[in-house]
Amino acid sequence: MLDPFEFGFMQRAMITAALVGGITAAIGVFVVLRRLAYIGHGLAHSIFGGAVISFVSGINFFVGAGVWGAISVLLINIASRRPQIGGDAAIGIVTTAAFAIGIAVISRARTFTRDFEAALFGEILGISEQDLWITVGMVALIAVVLTLWWKPLVFITFDRAVAGAYGISVNWVEAVFAFALAATVVASLQILGVTLIAAALVIPPVVARLLTDSLPRLFVIAVVVGVLTGWLGVYISWFVDVSSGATVVLTQAAVFALALGYERFGRLRARSGARRAERLAGLERSLSE
Repeated sequence: MLDPFEFGFMQRAMITAALVGGITAAIGVFVVLRRLAYIGHGLAHSIFGGAVISFVSGINFFVGAGVWGAISVLLINIASRRPQIGGDAAIGIVTTAAFAIGIAVISRARTFTRDFEAALFGEILGISEQDLWITVGMVALIAVVLTLWWKPLVFITFDRAVAGAYGISVNWVEAVFAFALAATVVASLQILGVTLIAAALVIPPVVARLLTDSLPRLFVIAVVVGVLTGWLGVYISWFVDVSSGATVVLTQAAVFALALGYERFGRLRARSGARRAERLAGLERSLSE
């Protein structure tokens, strides 16, 4: 049971997965509450283009993917301001075009290396100590942004129109959130890959929503679920010999199934208790008569 802890690459993998699981869950709370799951999925595909160009050009992965993500966010914001286009269409156009650039570069190079496969499916076991520290820095930066912008983000999430009326710069806050989301996707790419990031953004917050209606508790539960499933997924992957990113998401899906069953059982028990109380009240009324 302790074999995975004997290897440095597994230790780095588990720490990184826990960090990424926590920060994706944190930013995912706002993604889920604002019904923006599509933008998380789209940005993951968009940043794939930057990752491919980074690998081909020999540029540091985080630099190339981060710049590409920032450019994608700016283009989405610019395009979505046009009333003829709209947010969903802007996301679809920019992200699919950026993804297509990555595919074009791959076809031009006429090779499909492990680096490209890592961008698509993740390669957490190949994370170096430098990558780990970069991830720690990015997670810390995103955490600071969420802390400093917590109130405006919550305000805009629940009532965008009223937030503007109270003097909050809605466009500016949404731009900050978009950049934080892009940074989260970049930090997650090596761990989860393009294909699984959307699930990691959505599942822990949805699990939390099944368990509580309080926003502070929802946030805490989501982060705890993200951290634990990230760490546990990598740990389990050692024994089942399955892709670590896929195992993390499958672990989160299993937790979701348990939460859904628990929530369903709780509702049935509440209904049963209400019916029992009604019967007792009816019995007491009949006896009193």
